[in-house]
Amino acid sequence: MNPSYLSGRSVSTKPGAIHLALGDIFRAAGPAWRSAHAGRLPLQQLKVMSAIEHCRTAALGGHIAACGDCGHWRIAYNSCRNRHCPRCQGNAARTWLAEREADLLPVGYFHVVFTLPARIADIALQNKAVLYALLFQAASETMMTIAADPRHLGARIGITAVLHSWGSALTHHPHVHMIVPGGGLSPDGRRWISSRPAFLLPVRVLGKLFRRLFLTRLRALFDADRLVFRGHLAPLAEPRAFLRYLAPVRSRRWVVYAKPPFAGPKAVLAYLSRYTHRVAISNRRLLAFNENGVTFRYKDYRRDTAHQQQVMTLATDEFIRRFMLHVLPRGFHRIRHYGLLASSSRKASLARVRELLNVISTPAPEVPEAEPVTPPPCPCCGGPMVVIQILPRWCQPRGPPQASDPTKGSP
Repeated sequence: MNPSYLSGRSVSTKPGAIHLALGDIFRAAGPAWRSAHAGRLPLQQLKVMSAIEHCRTAALGGHIAACGDCGHWRIAYNSCRNRHCPRCQGNAARTWLAEREADLLPVGYFHVVFTLPARIADIALQNKAVLYALLFQAASETMMTIAADPRHLGARIGITAVLHSWGSALTHHPHVHMIVPGGGLSPDGRRWISSRPAFLLPVRVLGKLFRRLFLTRLRALFDADRLVFRGHLAPLAEPRAFLRYLAPVRSRRWVVYAKPPFAGPKAVLAYLSRYTHRVAISNRRLLAFNENGVTFRYKDYRRDTAHQQQVMTLATDEFIRRFMLHVLPRGFHRIRHYGLLASSSRKASLARVRELLNVISTPAPEVPEAEPVTPPPCPCCGGPMVVIQILPRWCQPRGPPQASDPTKGSP
């Protein structure tokens, strides 16, 4: 076992303590958890656990960098780049945001959230690929349909949608966040139709159509035998039981939440940077890991704003189980674009909108070619750090490198 792995000892984020990361928990408790659930874990979950455990350890290789002034040296191990890893989302988010910055329009933006009821969420947990895709489809079609209705906006809008499957306490809570410009193109494409300053579309109308579209297509999936039911949901494989199970949600209001508009394009980007590449829990929220379990911060939205920040401790096995609920199916796209922002017509649609708004088109930033990684400055003297040795996978240096002149290459 890598010596940097934990061995059941207490770890916390108090001043002076070792910084806690999800990988620390997986390295210490992952083997026992996998053994306890042997034969019942999907391959995708096992791959995600392995990637997070090995992230920035000798298992993935790395390099040694040394300071050309004072001779200080340090090891930097490679990242796993898995989309479920809290450590690997920063660079991915920054790259994505740079590409999306050119898409911003000088109009107000709205934040709309579509959430599945708990009964439907239970079915979705066992049918992630199919029902998450249906959630995207029903929510986007609802927005596009109501927006195109002359009684409401009467325009073709653009949508950026992001799937989140978690609540703050890591419970299964599938919902889609949407960022929507405040207006759209007229049906003939000759006018830009603006929404009201603080109102986009009526949420009750959105909720009713969303419910109808989702339930109609859910029934079609059932009739086509595309749903699976296991464990406590196994009886739902019988048609009458399935219809009885859905009866309560057919009569209840499906909540669609519309937040107030953003305060300008910069606020949109700030929001996107927090939501587009977020994983179920960030390392910043982890507070402690010891024999009592994993302690982390979460938001209790049932409380008033001043008291929403709470602390929870879960048994380690339960913490890992909850995190694994949010592993996405292989190849599933959790960020999607619709309408004016759909990939097939984005450039032409945005060019037309800017023309109607009399706005000079902003050229898309060029994505630079991959360059060798430049180590950050020396933490001791601020001098330049130079890569002096490449470490292959599973290789750790046995001692300090020859640092008499680190600029001359590997020792």
